[in-house]
Amino acid sequence: MSGYEVASIGSPDEWRAFHGGFDAARSRDGRRVVDHELAMQYIGMTANALEPGEEAGYWHTHSRIEELYVFLAGRGQMGVGDEVVEVGPGTVVRVGQDVPRTWRARPDSAGELRWLCIRAGGEELPHLPDDSARLPERPMPWSAAD
Repeated sequence: MSGYEVASIGSPDEWRAFHGGFDAARSRDGRRVVDHELAMQYIGMTANALEPGEEAGYWHTHSRIEELYVFLAGRGQMGVGDEVVEVGPGTVVRVGQDVPRTWRARPDSAGELRWLCIRAGGEELPHLPDDSARLPERPMPWSAAD
């Protein structure tokens, strides 16, 4: 197997047409579990889209997983613990372990609420990546004429 993979999940305006989930009982329109399509080992990601007024319909927590919600379009709200957070394009919400969370697209949103949910667990990341190495002798792969 190669050390990398490439997948296309389409543009965000196409996400609503996808029906998926972690299993059949938790599948819905507008959810794509990208880590089921790629051989991800340490992170997971879903691409999501809700129609205005649509909501998750449940709260959930994770005991080992941390989630990062990156909102790209639309207007919505997240229930996080005992708070309600307004979300929209450019909002990023980190939710730690054992914190209840839920979300909805606001009924007055001008379009779909679209976001990526990135999941990770395991060892705490260092503030500064300590496992990287620059390769100054390696030439750039594109030509100067581009």
